[in-house]
Amino acid sequence: MLSKTLTDALNNQLNFELHSAYLYLSMSGCMERAGLKGAAHWLWIQTLEERAHAVHMYQYILDRGASPAFLAIEAPVADFADLHDVFKQTLAHEQKVTARINNIATMAMTENDHACYQFIMWYVNEQVEEESKVSDLLSKMDMIGGNKGLLLSLDQELAARVYNNPFPTDVKLSTAVA
Repeated sequence: MLSKTLTDALNNQLNFELHSAYLYLSMSGCMERAGLKGAAHWLWIQTLEERAHAVHMYQYILDRGASPAFLAIEAPVADFADLHDVFKQTLAHEQKVTARINNIATMAMTENDHACYQFIMWYVNEQVEEESKVSDLLSKMDMIGGNKGLLLSLDQELAARVYNNPFPTDVKLSTAVA
């Protein structure tokens, strides 16, 4: 059974993952309107990942005998200056996620909840990848500068992103009918 402290922290993170999905969906729409369909696609894939994280946390909370709680989700920002602004805000957001995940890992260690610690470590490692991926894209954008031809080339690169559900077999909805 999860402690109340860890249940609350995981529920807050579950809801923050849903907020993240909203944020990336908002960014995707903004890039679609700007004609950057590759960037819109990349951000749509990010939305799917965040939703998968939320479902994974939901199922973990249930598996540990606790109750998922659904809180109000703050509306995301809807307008962004340009592609660079989107990814600058993406990096800042992912850094917030990293801090939140690290706090949960620390709580799990403090409470000697080895199962929760093992669970959350997947997210600790995922956040290293998330921040690195976005930092690399920002570096590319800095090199591109105002070159629209190179921006369109980067947009094509972003369009090639494929969604790989990180939990294709271990997430199950306990309420699903076989």
